[in-house]
Amino acid sequence: MRLSDVRVDQMATIRTLGSDTHFLSRVTSIGLTEGTRIQVVRNDKKMPLLIYARETLLALNRKDCERIEVEVKV
Repeated sequence: MRLSDVRVDQMATIRTLGSDTHFLSRVTSIGLTEGTRIQVVRNDKKMPLLIYARETLLALNRKDCERIEVEVKV
């Protein structure tokens, strides 16, 4: 499942990140790596996605969220 498809208040774990070197450099510099547990705080269409990861609130643009694959915790 893509990160952009996760509903508000759901917990997920990052499984894979995109393969573009520039993209990987950007997301890993803010602490998003494979295995990171996240919680979606806000997911409004056409707005940045807000997530809580590593005790930090992060805003990610929709295009980046499409490149991040996650596993949702049920």
